[in-house]
Formats: sequence, C-alpha cells, structure tokens
Amino acid sequence: MDEQQAIQRLKQGDIRGLEFLVSQYQAKAVRTAYLITRDSALAEDVAQDCFLHVFHAIRRFDSTRPFEPWFMRSVVNAAVKMTQRAANQVQMGDEADGSLFAEIVSRVESVEEQVESAEVQNQIWEAMRKLSPRQRAVVVQRYFLEMSEKEMAEESGAAVGTIKWLLNAARERLRGLLAERSEK
Repeated sequence: MDEQQAIQRLKQGDIRGLEFLVSQYQAKAVRTAYLITRDSALAEDVAQDCFLHVFHAIRRFDSTRPFEPWFMRSVVNAAVKMTQRAANQVQMGDEADGSLFAEIVSRVESVEEQVESAEVQNQIWEAMRKLSPRQRAVVVQRYFLEMSEKEMAEESGAAVGTIKWLLNAARERLRGLLAERSEK
C-alpha cells in the first residue's frame, strides 16, 4: 500500500489506511512535537491527537496535494497550542530531558565527547526553552522539517515576510542566549 491508497482507503472508512499513515509518520510527528513542547508525554499526545484529527478530517483533505506537509502543519500547530496551554498550567519537571540526554550521551564514543555533547545539547535546549512556542515552531519547521520559508508561509497561512521575521527573531534570540551562556 502507498500513501495515496492509504488515504483513499481511509476516506472510504477503512482503518487500515490510518494504520499505514501512522506507521509512516508517527516517529516524525512525535519528534517534531517534542522539539516544540520539550515534553515527551505531551509530544506523544499531540501526535495521537493529530492522527485522530486525520481520521475525522480526511474526507476534507484534497488528495491532489501532498499529505505530509498538511499533516506536519497540524502537528506543529497542535504542539504550539499545547505548549501555550501547558505554560498556563503548573510547570512540569524535566524528567524527559534527563532520559533524552542519557540516550544521546550513550551513543557517543569517548568520555570527552560525551561531556562536550551533553554540554552543547544542554545549552541548545536551554536556549530553545527560552524562545516562545511560535519561535520554536518556526525553528523546528525550518531546520528539522527542512521547510522553505515559502512552504512555511503557505502551510501557516501567514505572509512570507512574517515567517522571515519570526525566523530571524528566533535566530537572533538563540544567538544572544547562546552567546550569554558562552560568556559565563
């Protein structure tokens, strides 16, 4: 089965179409949501909610357009909304950060590389945490999903200039935050 067949099956009510799409996009959806939310459980919830949305909204999906950008836009938007909602609630702990860094560090060969990698990752994550959810989203779209500014604008319904401004503001803020940390 390919993506187009899966979408057609899903439009006809065949759940196997959704199973195919989940198998193709779940890991990327969770990673994308995690990069925005910084919470693994919340990222999994976002991905699951987005697949449920696909199940309910697939009949309105234009099959002549590519599925992945449409789906990933919903993941990014849902992750931003969930992060904003979570910011208004009680702050969660950083248990997910510890397990993520432990996994990353375990893959590095030498002790020196492990220390350096953990420090760099920590600095980047700390800087990313200080960005607004929307700024994190544009950074993820541009550098993780490798979307062009034009694609980002089309998918979000914003002007290209707005996307450029958001991306520039996010990069400037990251530069400043990383420079502050290196001076300490």
